[in-house]
Amino acid sequence: MTTALVQTVSGRYVDVLHPQPADIEIHDIAHALGHICRFGGSCRRFYSVAEHSVRVARLLPPALQLAGLLHDAAEAYVGDVVTTIKRSLPSHNYMEGLVQTAVHQRFGIVLSEQDTAQIKRADIVMLATERRDLMPADGSEWAILAGVAPLPERILPMTIEAAVAEFCLAYEGYAQMDLLSA
Repeated sequence: MTTALVQTVSGRYVDVLHPQPADIEIHDIAHALGHICRFGGSCRRFYSVAEHSVRVARLLPPALQLAGLLHDAAEAYVGDVVTTIKRSLPSHNYMEGLVQTAVHQRFGIVLSEQDTAQIKRADIVMLATERRDLMPADGSEWAILAGVAPLPERILPMTIEAAVAEFCLAYEGYAQMDLLSA
């Protein structure tokens, strides 16, 4: 059996070809996403996937906030590949899907097609906002953002430490809400 082991900050090893929900830990996710810069590091200031995830979650109704927070959690294990490149990497997409499924199982996330669409919409609104606030203003259009307005508030990126802390606090709050609604 082929394995593809990734060691996390907690010292755990996760096989991204055979991820087990029990191997997925929120602090590993928070730490890794806090240290991964969006846009392949090409934004004007460091802006983490953790901060992006917190911002996406805040755009969603309470029932979807945990799923929104964790929508990019697989990237903690397989890295963040720029979307335009990711389309050409079926094996990466496959591994990412396996890990994201394990994340959903670990945290009890079950999504309908409508839920997934709502999270994707919040993700795209954040992308439009990030494009405006963090990327070079070159006048070009991004096709994926056609007809999508950015949020009115501007993004002032957090430090890595603040983004990791915000991610953990958001998780604790959303997990508590899930327990109360169960």
